[in-house]
Amino acid sequence: MSFILKKKRGRAAAIVMAALLLLLNGCQKGKGGDGKPASKPEVATMVVAARSVELDTELPGRTAAYRVAEIRPQVNGIIIKELVKEGSEVEAGQLLYEIDPAPFKVALESAKASLAKAEANLPSVRARAERYKELLAQKAVSQQDFEDVTAVLGQSQAEVEYWKAAVEAARINLNYTRVTAPFAGRIGRSQVRTGTLVTAYQPTPFTVLQQLDPIYVDVVQSSSELLRLRRALEAGQLRSEGDHSSKVRIFLEDGTPYPLEGALQFADVSVDPTTGSFSQRIVVPNPRHLLLPGMFVRAVVKEGTAQQAILVPQQGVSRNSKGQAVALVVDEKDTVQQRILTIDRAVDDEWLVSDGLTVGDRLILEGMLKVRPGSVVKVAPMESGTATGNTGKEPAGTAASQK
Repeated sequence: MSFILKKKRGRAAAIVMAALLLLLNGCQKGKGGDGKPASKPEVATMVVAARSVELDTELPGRTAAYRVAEIRPQVNGIIIKELVKEGSEVEAGQLLYEIDPAPFKVALESAKASLAKAEANLPSVRARAERYKELLAQKAVSQQDFEDVTAVLGQSQAEVEYWKAAVEAARINLNYTRVTAPFAGRIGRSQVRTGTLVTAYQPTPFTVLQQLDPIYVDVVQSSSELLRLRRALEAGQLRSEGDHSSKVRIFLEDGTPYPLEGALQFADVSVDPTTGSFSQRIVVPNPRHLLLPGMFVRAVVKEGTAQQAILVPQQGVSRNSKGQAVALVVDEKDTVQQRILTIDRAVDDEWLVSDGLTVGDRLILEGMLKVRPGSVVKVAPMESGTATGNTGKEPAGTAASQK
């Protein structure tokens, strides 16, 4: 019995010894077979550099006709001609509708006749007044008689002027029977037809005429963005490009770029208290009438040029648990450090960093998952084109390979 117990104890000791040997071999493999420390993790970095970049702002907007005219009658009457084709292009002065001119022709002829009568009576009254003036000097007539005839002369002259004005008014009303286009543009749907009785200045227009070339694009921008832009210009972070800064690119509803550039015409002088934004108006050439009033578009407005902008690839920036933008950099001792960044905006496939990075920092772009702050790393060369996403543009910095 004692022999069997001794044999079992010997087997147990052998098993424990084997386990210890396996654990020792595992520790030696972790340090390397020759007892050396484990190799440093490799990361690929780029050297942060500053460069000049044009900055712009994308704003939503809607199109509006350059000029709009609601065509209404200025006299009463019945429409006898409808000469406009709905949806067609018209020229300035083109006849659109004609109201029955007969009663207005009669009124004009009547005014002309009354004017002729007044003008015919005026010479005799004027001659009589001149004779009374001579007789008054000879004491042949009384002062009262002279004043009476002078008053009649004045009334006759006023009557002539009155009928001259009446003739002109009748002529204007006759011209109003011809409803013409005040400017060139596209005509809308007609609300009246031949035979319709219309009244002067009625609330319902005949039709609406709109000038579509050029066309307006009305956009809105927050007042906070305006303040940020002004501060950047005053601090010298942005440089205005003069007349070129007013150029605006337009993108259609489906994202298609509009082929012609617009120009910023004016910015509103007040801020809407309900939205905290102000309006800006852009004038865009529209020769093919591709833009129609009421369309939703996006306008890209140039802000200026940032002379010392720090742009880094988006792959080198991540977010922490608080939602802050963070990046990993390698210091002069090849130790990883974490930086909290302030991101201004995205520029294509890069981030514009306003705070957190300085020129010369080595930003980790690859191998971030293998390291953490405080780790000592080995810096490997960055593969060509990786840092800029193979966009073919000027890279944001140069790759660094240091030991």
